[in-house]
Amino acid sequence: MARYPGNETEQRVDEAVLGRVVADIFSACGMSSQDAWLVADSLVHADLRGIHSHGVMRVPNYVGKLLDEGVDPRGEPRIIREQGAALVVDGANAMGQVACAFAMRAAIERAERTSVCTVAIGNSNHCGAMDYYALMASEADMIGIATTNALPTMAPYGGADRILGINPIGIAIPASRHPAVVLDTSFGATARGRIEVYQQKGIALPEGWAMDADGRPTTDPVVALTGLIAPAGAHKGSGLALMTGLLSTILTDAAYGTRLGSVEDGPLPGRDGQFVMVVNPAAFDDIETVKARTDEAVDEILSGRRAPGFDEVLPPGRLEANLMEEFAEDGIPLNQETIGHIKDAAARLGTDASALD
Repeated sequence: MARYPGNETEQRVDEAVLGRVVADIFSACGMSSQDAWLVADSLVHADLRGIHSHGVMRVPNYVGKLLDEGVDPRGEPRIIREQGAALVVDGANAMGQVACAFAMRAAIERAERTSVCTVAIGNSNHCGAMDYYALMASEADMIGIATTNALPTMAPYGGADRILGINPIGIAIPASRHPAVVLDTSFGATARGRIEVYQQKGIALPEGWAMDADGRPTTDPVVALTGLIAPAGAHKGSGLALMTGLLSTILTDAAYGTRLGSVEDGPLPGRDGQFVMVVNPAAFDDIETVKARTDEAVDEILSGRRAPGFDEVLPPGRLEANLMEEFAEDGIPLNQETIGHIKDAAARLGTDASALD
């Protein structure tokens, strides 16, 4: 297994240390200690899995949401409608992580009785990486699916106006001998947060990730941030983004597309929507048999021939699982800009970030 190479501008930070610093910041924003730890854990989890675009680089943005932009640090999600295996959750204008974790826990509990449970979430906010919620289900030996809407950063295929969000989805299927198979992907060629990471590092984007404001391809991250994210797979990614965004919003009063807000002005508080679904495999067959079948599918992928230029072929989520194991041991690599922004947030709130020195 190839190890993360790192570079001289990055600092390794212990996950527990990072979690405490970030949780203290959110607590100082008025969140309960439990909710502050939840949001901090979701961000550290993303960094542990190498998804830095949804990691602790988000701390200043989240502080702004809680202190300046109308998100309720004390919001308490609740179930407002239920019919059989279908639930509706009012996210109470809390951080999206609080609403989504509440919904996924409710779905897992309900699926113990009903085999399948779906939850539509409204009055929510940005919820971070979707694998965090899907993995909650797989850790309970269930299949988890989670989707969310996103600010419009992408044009419909052939267009040049920001109308679509990249609208990600997370899916996790439990295995036995192997880590869960986990897909966490959006339907843009990349995420805006990832473009910001490239901009921070001062390096060019890969071809095909982004376009300028008129729909012309660009590799300049600065130009891309004022332009468009390219849809993954052309019309296919555009169509899937539409469907995922609708699924996340139309079952509640959440806002779709441009009604959510804009990149320049940010999202309107409490207008995000999410959708989670849990499938209990034990309703279909013996759970260990189901997990063994997943293992067999992974074995086939791992033992397959490699194309020229590839050292390994991995199932979805295996790279992230490998990084999680490595970073838990060696520390999470963070660039100095991200660390500086966390320290600035701590200074604003009077919390101690000296552990990051």
